[in-house]
Amino acid sequence: MDDIDFWTKEASQTNNLDSALYDKYNVKRGLRNGDGTGVLVGLTNVGEVHGYFVSEGEKVAVEGKLFYRGVDVEDIVSAAAKEGRYAFEETIYLLLFGSLPDKAQLEKFCDHLSELRSLPPNFAEDVIMKHPSRDIMNELCHSVLSLYSKDEDPENFGLKNIIRQSIELISRFPTIASYAYRSKRHYFDKQSLIIHQPEDGRFTAETILSLMRRDQRFTRLEAEILDLALVLHAEHGGGNNSTFAVHLVSSTETDTYSAIAAGLCSLKGFKHGGANSKVMGMMEDIQNNVKDWADEDEITAYLKKILRGEAYDHSGLIYGIGHAVYTKSDPRASLLRDKARILAGEKDFMREFNLYTAIEKIAPDLIRRVKKINKDICPNVDLYSGFIYRMLDIPPELYTPIFAVSRVAGWCAHRIEEAVVGNRIIRPAYKCVQSHKNYTPINER
Repeated sequence: MDDIDFWTKEASQTNNLDSALYDKYNVKRGLRNGDGTGVLVGLTNVGEVHGYFVSEGEKVAVEGKLFYRGVDVEDIVSAAAKEGRYAFEETIYLLLFGSLPDKAQLEKFCDHLSELRSLPPNFAEDVIMKHPSRDIMNELCHSVLSLYSKDEDPENFGLKNIIRQSIELISRFPTIASYAYRSKRHYFDKQSLIIHQPEDGRFTAETILSLMRRDQRFTRLEAEILDLALVLHAEHGGGNNSTFAVHLVSSTETDTYSAIAAGLCSLKGFKHGGANSKVMGMMEDIQNNVKDWADEDEITAYLKKILRGEAYDHSGLIYGIGHAVYTKSDPRASLLRDKARILAGEKDFMREFNLYTAIEKIAPDLIRRVKKINKDICPNVDLYSGFIYRMLDIPPELYTPIFAVSRVAGWCAHRIEEAVVGNRIIRPAYKCVQSHKNYTPINER
């Protein structure tokens, strides 16, 4: 046994806890109550995720709703579609400042975002190109922390300075993510290095597509659908893991760059922002093993194998199905599905789209039967987001970074909220259950 194997065995034995102790001390594992609801740890004005209500101590399932600053996200999306405009920049404004902008305010804000897209002088060469990463999320994190050194006033915790830093980060995220992908493709995949400068006057969705593609060309429909995805991922209440991480770190009075980097580190995980990659991997596995994608019986049989841990990654999970809060429906999934149908028709992906909708139809009841659980289960946003990105020819390496490009708006809104109303460091408790031991002199061990 080599040293690492020995140390791994030691660590495994030392950190093994009796699961009964969690019940004994009433530990809220995962900050969840016994009925699956989240432990209430704070208040927020930024976002609301509504998937059930509690009546006489029982959870009652309802159709899902998502609100940004009290405004139904479906109304934001519907109004933008009716007026033939993009909605993400309006969403950023609403999240950061708490009100919907008028036309003049929105135009001025969009111009300001556009002006800030470019990175500081030599930043792309010195930070991104000289330190490429196989994972774009890690490169995003590295770049955000590096921007601290380009800020002439990084430790100023005044509200005005935090807002200035937030707007700069939101503006630059699409550029950083795109450049990080190009750097990865060049240094690790041995492809030609192609870097485009962000163009003035472009909206966020247009900027992403323009910077990502060699020829910088895209259709209006492509940009509209990517804009929708950005709107739907921008915020999801204070309790999701990455936003809570931003609150947690911000409560220590650290700088904005460190707080946003904490959100990125959280979002990268496969149980959070990386889930859409898991969905895509699962769908590829299903497509390779189900011969007739229109045969619901064959699809059901293979999904049973996945649930029993006999197929795909052996986790026993059908990715893209189920949510911690939503019960009857996830409004984000419903909106993306409708757009996915349109894009699939244009891009000749209807066969794949029909497979997705079949899984959406079959999986919830199948999970209840196989897992023997009695609760409402619905598809979540990850079921369709990765599929949409694939139809947009966005490479898998950028799926989670695009989530970050959107969610940084919500993170910054929550950091601003923490700066205004938070006055205590967040410090939950852990119960130590290790018995006391006598120190043994080294010659007696």
